[in-house]
Amino acid sequence: MKSVLKFMLGIAVLLIAFFVFFHTQQSNDLAAGNLKNWASASADQRVATTRVVVASDDANIDLIVACVSKMATLPDAHEMIVRDAISLCHTGIVLKENI
Repeated sequence: MKSVLKFMLGIAVLLIAFFVFFHTQQSNDLAAGNLKNWASASADQRVATTRVVVASDDANIDLIVACVSKMATLPDAHEMIVRDAISLCHTGIVLKENI
């Protein structure tokens, strides 16, 4: 009976250790997150992340934030990485300006 209890306790400790390890490995970086994280982020976080990814203080920052926010509302878009969505919106805006 004691060996079964020790075994169960050992399994529980291992499960808790794995949970803590994987939980601490998750990034709090919004750019590396998905669009589900974008939808729950504050407006200041969205603007700051966009400035970092675009690497400029462009006048189109608000337009890019609005574009990514619109993408976040689309069905099945929650799995897309924020960095990729920002790059896609930025590229589209640059192309539109150059046409």
